[in-house]
Amino acid sequence: MDIRGKVVLVTGANRGLGKAFVTALLEAGAAKVYAGARNPASVDIPGSTPVALDITDAASVQHAAEQCSDVSVVINNAGFLQYGSLLAEDSVENLQQHFDVNTFGTLRVSRAFAPTLARQGGGALINVLSVLSWLSPPGAGGYSTSKSAQWGLTNGLRGELRSQGTLVIGVHPAYIDTDMVADVQAPKSTPQEVVALTLQALAEDREEVLVSDTSHGVKASLSTDSPVYLNH
Repeated sequence: MDIRGKVVLVTGANRGLGKAFVTALLEAGAAKVYAGARNPASVDIPGSTPVALDITDAASVQHAAEQCSDVSVVINNAGFLQYGSLLAEDSVENLQQHFDVNTFGTLRVSRAFAPTLARQGGGALINVLSVLSWLSPPGAGGYSTSKSAQWGLTNGLRGELRSQGTLVIGVHPAYIDTDMVADVQAPKSTPQEVVALTLQALAEDREEVLVSDTSHGVKASLSTDSPVYLNH
């Protein structure tokens, strides 16, 4: 798909990876980029169209779908990460928060905008997943579990939306250099690198993006006798 002249919605667009997506899309020639955020006043990207969007609120999502009825590409970027043990007293609440944003939030947006994409000839749905869709390091169990579910959701949506011509892309980065993981000491991709690889996949109609050597290595290990999720 050629992004030039297209109308795009990016969720979680006021900072980090979402902001990088909006900036790059405008530079690449998108006709309009809706920058979704709970507080649209927090969006400070010249040329973008801020829109109020809380992906944990079904009414907010539906209102955004009505407001952004010309969208042909939806990027489910908004995400939530909070470290904690799966055995902690608040682990159920922690997991619920992760699912509400990362999994159910993606579903709310995808479901609300699927008819819009169909009217635009199919378009594309891009879900920002994670290498932690495939493994769960200690302390990140809530996030990893929700991302595994989001990966399964992405695969399910791909099958259901294929008949209307919608390209569904799953993006699997490892660590990205944003404030979400500012305290993590590990190799990180820049937001711009993640965006560039994603837009390249969109241009080539590819359904999966492995962002880094880490992502490639983890994915490759899944079919071996010693997958990384058993040893991490």
